[in-house]
Formats: sequence, structure tokens, C-alpha cells
Amino acid sequence: MGLTPAQDRVYQFVRNYIQQRGYAPSYEEIRTQLGFRSLNAVFKHLKQIEERGYLRMPLSNRKRSLELVPLRTGSAAIPFLGVVAAGTPIEAVEVPESVEVPESFLGEGDNFALKVRGDSMIEEGIRDGDILIVARQPRAENGQTVVALVRGEATVKNLYRRGDGIELRPANSEMAPIRADAQDVEIVGTVVGLLRDYRHRLFRRF
Repeated sequence: MGLTPAQDRVYQFVRNYIQQRGYAPSYEEIRTQLGFRSLNAVFKHLKQIEERGYLRMPLSNRKRSLELVPLRTGSAAIPFLGVVAAGTPIEAVEVPESVEVPESFLGEGDNFALKVRGDSMIEEGIRDGDILIVARQPRAENGQTVVALVRGEATVKNLYRRGDGIELRPANSEMAPIRADAQDVEIVGTVVGLLRDYRHRLFRRF
């Protein structure tokens, strides 16, 4: 399973710290450098990263005991299914192509790729022209970045349930969320990775 943008930010900090110094950062260093309000928030993020198989948190009171987990190597070809809107929804169109991505970026089950059009998710680092790696699944947790069909039109947003309705919230303070009845929204999958430059194979995990 991939990392969310917030989890990836913590993981990248820990990984770079270990690679540069040879030992792990303390929780307080993570809190200070990344702007967390409490050590509990740091622990929560690290625990989620551990559950996804990227870090180990040894059961000891020893400081600086975080360990990196070697990620899977190799690559896999996944279907490229066209364009998804980071803005207002656009018509969903499937394109019979494929892209090659690192296996470590893939979620469980079926995965596919979509190209982003628009900048409604820019504050989570998702830019116009990026290629998203999506794990196909019909359900998602509140706050997850999803690809959804709103009355048959595709969009990428953060999902929040509101009673009998669904709010698809952008990561752009200048844009309004999309609100719809649950029956009008189909969750296609959750975003697990991002390909920033298709030609040069620059990747980012979620």
C-alpha cells in the first residue's frame, strides 16, 4: 500500500536523515522539522508508515531506533486510462495504453494510471500533467485522495462523507469542494503514487 502525501513527507525526512547521518532522527526532531504540534502526531504518522511496510519501529525505549524497510525492486506495467480532472469533473475516457512503474509504488489488487488535468490538488503536490498511480477499489477512508466519478465524470479529490452525501474536497484554497448525493458518486480507486515526468521516470509515493 502506498503512502499519503503527509506520510510520504515524514518517510522522506526519516529516510534522508538516516542516509545522511547513519542513524535515525528522534521523534522531537521530526516534530520540530516538519511542524507537528505534538509527539503523538509524529507517532501516529510513523505507525501508519510502519503498517504500510516502509519503516520498522522496534519495541524498545531506545532513542533513534527507527529502521528503514528495503522496498520491492523491479517494475510493472499498468494500464493508462486517460485523463482525470484536478478541477471540475471531465468526461471519463479510457485509452488503451500502459505505463511502467516501480512495483513498490503499487497498491493491492488492480492498479492503473491517469493523467491529471488542472490544479485543484496543487497544495498536495499534484500538478497539471502528472501521472497518478491508482489502486482500484470501491471504498475509501475520509481524507484519502481518490479518483471518483461524479454522475459519470472523473475527478481527483480528497473524500469526505457528510451524512447521506459526499464532499470531494480540493487541495487548493481558491477552489470550492464538489458536493453530491452518495448515489451520484462512484469511487474508482485511491491514489497511491505519482509520476512527475513520464519521459524521465521521476516517481513519488503516496
